[in-house]
Amino acid sequence: MELFEWLTDTTAGQFVFTMLVSMIPIIELRGGLPFGVALGLPYHLAFPAAVIGNLIPAPFIIVFIRRIFALMRRYMPRLNGVVDKLEAKAHLKGATMLKYQHIGLWLFVAIPLPGTGAWTGSLVAAFLDMRLKKALPAVVLGVITAGCIMLALTHVGINLFSGAIA
Repeated sequence: MELFEWLTDTTAGQFVFTMLVSMIPIIELRGGLPFGVALGLPYHLAFPAAVIGNLIPAPFIIVFIRRIFALMRRYMPRLNGVVDKLEAKAHLKGATMLKYQHIGLWLFVAIPLPGTGAWTGSLVAAFLDMRLKKALPAVVLGVITAGCIMLALTHVGINLFSGAIA
């Protein structure tokens, strides 16, 4: 069996595929959950696959992103513009969150809109010097909350779409 067939035709493969899609920046859980359901994964499996996939990069971003950016600036100066944009985005989002810290981080990650997921939340936490043991629970709660919202929206969307076709 080829890899693509395994990823699309088996439950285990669909679970892994959903996790991988949910790990992609910008797409994250907001795209991964509907993707998994559209792939044929049952809701009760698509939800944890999307949550787990979305959370895998978070601790690494919180702990290492500042060092990675410093190395990029030093050894890949052509990417300074990209690093500048990411840092500016983190500082801009972080200014609002600074007042509310962990509750603000949770709510920020929970809003299922582009640019407010676990990737950006973890980036903001890193630039606000939030400790991993404080930031990660807020990101986890935010991802689970966003997952619940997206699960409901996916379910409603599928029912509306299937009703419109029938």
